[in-house]
Amino acid sequence: MSNPIENLNKTFDSRVRLGIMSTLIVNDQINFNDLKQLIGVTDGNLASHIKALEEIGYIKVNKGFIGKKTNTTYTITKLGEKSFQQHLGALEKMIKTMK
Repeated sequence: MSNPIENLNKTFDSRVRLGIMSTLIVNDQINFNDLKQLIGVTDGNLASHIKALEEIGYIKVNKGFIGKKTNTTYTITKLGEKSFQQHLGALEKMIKTMK
């Protein structure tokens, strides 16, 4: 019997990254302030996790303007969606096998 924990993606061990990915998988996009408020973290904490997810290609950062004010939004990439779905599947399988 294989160890079900082996199939979990270490990238999603953090509750912040789990929150970011959970939010993006059900929303087309979200802006920085809404994401920060939803997850309940500081600017710096959120920014560091977003940077890590962007660097591995799981999310895309879109910078723009609303009038003269900057607006940064985030979307999940195909790779990010696939990786997160696999992680959720592994969690589900692990839970079922532990019963």
